[in-house]
Amino acid sequence: MKQIYVVGIGPGKEEGMTAEARDVISSCEVIVGYQKYMELIRALCKGKEIIVTGMRQEKERCEKALLTAQEGRMTAMVCSGDAGVYGMAGLLYEMGEAYPGVEIRVVPGVTAALSGAAVLGAPLSHDFALISLSDLLTPYELIEKRLALAAQADFVICLYNPSSHNRPDYLKKACEILLRYKRGETVCGYVRNIGREGEEAEILSLLQLREAQVDMFTTVFIGNSTTRRIGDKMVTQRGYRIENQEGNRV
Repeated sequence: MKQIYVVGIGPGKEEGMTAEARDVISSCEVIVGYQKYMELIRALCKGKEIIVTGMRQEKERCEKALLTAQEGRMTAMVCSGDAGVYGMAGLLYEMGEAYPGVEIRVVPGVTAALSGAAVLGAPLSHDFALISLSDLLTPYELIEKRLALAAQADFVICLYNPSSHNRPDYLKKACEILLRYKRGETVCGYVRNIGREGEEAEILSLLQLREAQVDMFTTVFIGNSTTRRIGDKMVTQRGYRIENQEGNRV
């Protein structure tokens, strides 16, 4: 059976990749991906055929990868983070129905929700929801509904694609929806360029987050009613009973 691998390369640097992801990329003849992601793994691609496509050319990227695999060449399509979390795995399976002779295999990676959470502390220690603010493929009205329902249910909320050149105010709009159900002092945080050069993080309140300047390379975390700041970290309580030396609950 001819094979194509869809590989999550993690947040950025090679050290953040899984051993399986590195091994698969090393074993493949052809590597397909978005230009910016290919730059992150340049050292692993020496001597291989590279196929690059630009932003919003996801279908073209999948088509090229499937055609290459159909020729019998070991092919890997790379995605940042995890290939199944806002990545290319789903689209590749959909388009792969037209290529019954090609087996698709998914290699997991560390998604931004997890790598960003590690930078901030432990904001995802309880139930959480992942929501993308990009309305390129999802109606904005549905995004608004998901934000409101997640806030009403007191989920920790992790936002992908919080802002871009064409939608600079989407994070502010999202915060205004969340403020209907969450306190203004709710502990929040964001991380920009996770695992890459220029990484920066900040912990702030929901009211402050409403005015924050972020971009598409930023992952945003909004705490639930138990999330607190411990030192310089954002921590969501799991519910364990913790007592101090005097026997008082803290």
